[in-house]
Amino acid sequence: MKYEGNLRKMTTKLSNSLVNYSLVLSGNKIEMNSLIGKTLTIHWKDDISCIKCGNKTIKSFAQGFCFPCFADSPETAPCILKPELCEAHLGNARDMEWSKNNCLTNHIVYLALSSNVKVGVTRASQIPTRWIDQGAIKAIKFAETPNRHLAGLIEINLKKHISDRTSWQKMLKNDIDFNIDLKTEKENTKSLLRSDLNKYIIEDNTIQEIKYPIEKYPTKVKSINLEKLKSFSGKLVGIKGQYLIFDDGHVINVRKYGGYSISLTYKT
Repeated sequence: MKYEGNLRKMTTKLSNSLVNYSLVLSGNKIEMNSLIGKTLTIHWKDDISCIKCGNKTIKSFAQGFCFPCFADSPETAPCILKPELCEAHLGNARDMEWSKNNCLTNHIVYLALSSNVKVGVTRASQIPTRWIDQGAIKAIKFAETPNRHLAGLIEINLKKHISDRTSWQKMLKNDIDFNIDLKTEKENTKSLLRSDLNKYIIEDNTIQEIKYPIEKYPTKVKSINLEKLKSFSGKLVGIKGQYLIFDDGHVINVRKYGGYSISLTYKT
């Protein structure tokens, strides 16, 4: 089978805690879980189209944008990476209509276990997608706020004590301390929060467990650079986060190459 098209991040669906991945190329939906165990060939056609406007671009910014869209689009505003900088609640945004739907909505501050315990922020509507994209095996809600700015304030306060980073190498190797109890971590974290933000803590201690379609974890990982290799073949042994994992330890971050025109081939 051969599929061609511009890459986008894989879509995900959680079923009985297991993630089911799909990749869409030129309107064709590929069920990626069914390809595990097959040899895939990914070839970049030396062509990139912006995932926002569709224009050709020599270089991709922020996982798929051309530079003009990167500079002006609300999806790439500084507050996307740093929620505390969001000013939509003050009426300031690159696109207020977009911000009404994406910044001035309920946001969740969470604790997740991907490589170690990390704190993060996402729109309530993006759960559990955000956790899956980060390769978390467990996650728990910590606080809920009515806008992105307040969630960012909580995150930046907790970042003094808990990392907001994921070690992608450890995440892919499944090098995780499985003895960590997120309920205990949440309880211990409550005392670290500024008193004026305590009212946003939620009592829901449900832990979402997430399993990934993986035959075996690599002991070492090496990231595939499509711009250098142009073409790569390997046996797919797993998918985690937005990474495809191959039997020789090579991995590729599908989301990183948003907008890249590729062909994907495999034998049925």
